[in-house]
Amino acid sequence: METSRGDGSGMASRRGKRRLSVIAVVLLAASAAWCTASATLNHRLDELRLPRIAWEGGPAYYEKFRVAKDAGWGKSSFFPIGVWFESVGTDEDVVTDKAAGINTYVELTENSDMNLVRAHGLYALTSKPLKGVGSESVGWLITDEADMWGGPGDGVWTGRFPGEGEICDPQDARCGYTAMRTLKDRLPKGDGRFFYANYGKGVQVWATTQEAAKFVNSYTDVASADMYWYTDIGICSESQHFLKWKPTECPLAADYGYVVDRMRQLDALDGRRQPIYAFVELGWPGTNGKRLIEPQEAAGAVMNSLIHEARGIVYFNHSFGGPCPTQHLLREDCYAEMRSAVTEVNRRIAQLAPVLNTQSYRHTFAPGLDTMLKLHNGSCYVFSMVKRGAATGRHTLALPPELASAKEVEVLFENRKLPVRNGRVTDAFDAESTYHIYKITP
Repeated sequence: METSRGDGSGMASRRGKRRLSVIAVVLLAASAAWCTASATLNHRLDELRLPRIAWEGGPAYYEKFRVAKDAGWGKSSFFPIGVWFESVGTDEDVVTDKAAGINTYVELTENSDMNLVRAHGLYALTSKPLKGVGSESVGWLITDEADMWGGPGDGVWTGRFPGEGEICDPQDARCGYTAMRTLKDRLPKGDGRFFYANYGKGVQVWATTQEAAKFVNSYTDVASADMYWYTDIGICSESQHFLKWKPTECPLAADYGYVVDRMRQLDALDGRRQPIYAFVELGWPGTNGKRLIEPQEAAGAVMNSLIHEARGIVYFNHSFGGPCPTQHLLREDCYAEMRSAVTEVNRRIAQLAPVLNTQSYRHTFAPGLDTMLKLHNGSCYVFSMVKRGAATGRHTLALPPELASAKEVEVLFENRKLPVRNGRVTDAFDAESTYHIYKITP
């Protein structure tokens, strides 16, 4: 049997092993501490301890409509930007519209070439299948403003539209619900496309909440409403009468956010939310319009609609008054300044689509501001404008606790940064249509 050596080398060997073990433990502990510190330093903000704004699900909403899903409407990188009732007859038509940031045609003339729409990667919502219909047609338009020309009721609809004669029978009856049902029944069913309709003053101010809710909640998968605050000659008087607004509260960019709010409130009443789009005019929508909307006002109207949770933008592209009547405003040289402004705001929307397509958080930044708070890829985004009835000028935003430690905020698209002092940021809002988008990375 082998005996241990008597020179003490075995004990020394054991002591050496113990020392190596201690060193290893120390190194492991140091490594763990470094990793913990590194993780703390590189921690990405993935959640805010704030309530969420109720929503329909963002892009995931479109996943249940096969054609829209296959077209990519369920992707976070896509945000619907439409133009109302255009005509597509040449490649140049589509190229021109696409260059302005348009990705969807909301109604098209009957002679439009759907092959061109499809070939250039744009989409369409039309009131009936047009020749060459295919994957570009992601949804069906039931009709426009039946709440106004038909009224809230189940009376007999003659099948006529405004300008064609008597609409309801008898003439003083209300037949808007009948018209909506009839027109929807004429469209294809179960083909993987969603149903859309646009409303107007009926849903917004004329009808009772119950009457308006029936329009919004009975027929569509996506809805919108138009109120042309800057250009409608009588709309501000109606806002004072029906909404009890002050004369100074109309026209403003903030009024467009009210339209989205009203639609979202009505939409929520049945417990089934749908995307609500916003409508913004770009010219003189009526021959008796009071004036032309200015480019910065149109951009502000778009942004305020987004702040109030619009899930798409539709531009009214027709101008029936003023010095340059047209039904193709964004293609006309005489509206080059408006086209430039629209192109830029659309570019910003497209760039921020992954941000816009997240669920918003609820937080009051400042009493005089309309704001929207988003979190995406570890950074927060605050969209801000002056609220209806509030003064322009300097406003101070109080940041949520998770952002209060930030040293500065980046003002997107303005090439500037602002310091954060005691969890607050101050900025100037020079006009009622001015907007700022802040990116904050704590």
